[in-house]
Amino acid sequence: ILGEHLRICPQGYTCCTSEMEENFANKSRSEFEAMMKEAGRSVQATLTAQHRSFDSYFQDLLNKSEKALYDAFPSMYGELYTQNMKVFKDLYSELRRYYRSSNINLEEALNEFWTRLLERLFKLLNPQYHITDEYLDCMVKHAEQHKPFGEVPRDLKVKATRAFIAARSYAQGFLVGSDVVKKVSQVSLSHECTRAIMKLMYCPHCRGMSSVKPCNNYCLNVVKGCLANQADLSTEWKYLMDSLIGVADRIDGPYNVDSVIGTIHMRIAEAISNLQENKDSITSKVFQGCGNPKISTKGSSSEDKKRRGKVTLEAKSSAQALEMLVLDAKGNLTALKTYWITLPSSLCSKKVMASSASDDKCWNGMTKGSYLPEVMGDGLANQINNPEVEVDITKPDMTIRQQIMQLKIMTNRLGNANIGNDVDFQDTSDDMSGSGSGDSCPDDVCGKRLSKSPSTRQPETHAIPKQSGHGVKGASSRSLPSTSFLLLLSLAVIAVQHLWR
Repeated sequence: ILGEHLRICPQGYTCCTSEMEENFANKSRSEFEAMMKEAGRSVQATLTAQHRSFDSYFQDLLNKSEKALYDAFPSMYGELYTQNMKVFKDLYSELRRYYRSSNINLEEALNEFWTRLLERLFKLLNPQYHITDEYLDCMVKHAEQHKPFGEVPRDLKVKATRAFIAARSYAQGFLVGSDVVKKVSQVSLSHECTRAIMKLMYCPHCRGMSSVKPCNNYCLNVVKGCLANQADLSTEWKYLMDSLIGVADRIDGPYNVDSVIGTIHMRIAEAISNLQENKDSITSKVFQGCGNPKISTKGSSSEDKKRRGKVTLEAKSSAQALEMLVLDAKGNLTALKTYWITLPSSLCSKKVMASSASDDKCWNGMTKGSYLPEVMGDGLANQINNPEVEVDITKPDMTIRQQIMQLKIMTNRLGNANIGNDVDFQDTSDDMSGSGSGDSCPDDVCGKRLSKSPSTRQPETHAIPKQSGHGVKGASSRSLPSTSFLLLLSLAVIAVQHLWR
């Protein structure tokens, strides 16, 4: 029949009624959106699997270290351990909470652990004295110069802080990437895009050419026009992938989580042994600075009961497992770098089943023949002359612009983690609850602070998706450009774009 009634397909002789054309339009729209979601789910599955593998590995490291401590310390230290079990349990609990993005200041948690342990051990090692809380406060103030645990607290704080910052940011990076893909893949098609997709996929049917495939370059122009906003994610997406790769190298390198997290129990044992071996000297120095405490009327035989068993602590290395995890992750991240700009080609070749580029007997949008127009570039700005899809380049999709900002924020966080810094984050799902504060310190300073007082520095806070959670430490002078500046800049751009509407 004559096709004068057609509103999308060429109005020559046709097999389609108006109702058929409308049905084909709805079908093409739902099919294309399904293709987008399927492609997105594949990327989500890759990122989620990487997160799950690393998270399982990291949690296992922490669990094994804690179990080794519980297994060995009773026979090694007797009452020194049994009367202080809660101190050790609390430490591992705080470490897990920090990794899971709770509102924890990691440096303060480590300082608090050593302070509580020192107070309790000092009393147990000196049972003949009546030691008051006021006396312990004085003792703790002098601990900085006496170094009762040797260099272990300072060394562990520097290494553990860096390892935990890197591990937490690394795990969050996969989740943020997956969340961005999920949200972007759900963005609905514009009216103009729906018409173009229909013309590409089903207008050949209306011309009796159901077996003729679309020309490849024709398909590329249609899909690039439809996914112009998505392509604008590419730059920040690539930065995120590169940042994750960079932190992966740190995790298996300078901030090696296997050698740091897997040996926490050994470092604690080393610290306690140092206190035992230097007990008389340290006690004498404390008495000089704080005075002689009163002799206890109760007396005690704790010192006699204290054991010095030579139990050998070992760390079961999982370095090979870590190396394999990192290699696998880097391979997947490298492959995903160009996802957004290669998506049109992928959809055209695998989903739409477009013809080869040189085919002159393909569907060109009007009939069977060759397709002459050049292929447009990637991104919104390059669609101004797209011959197949009418794209308003002055109206970017707000959902996608917001996801671009999420990528920038996470990349900035990873960049800071890469140099040992942390940035405060605020979980937008928790009613804007506050986060902790603190700042990373250089190697030569960290060991000089053993204070229970909280940091007074105001943290820098940024909103990120729910799974990223709370951070605890402001970026130091070594940190990357302020994320708050990026956020304000993005909001300003969005406001201007809204006015253009």
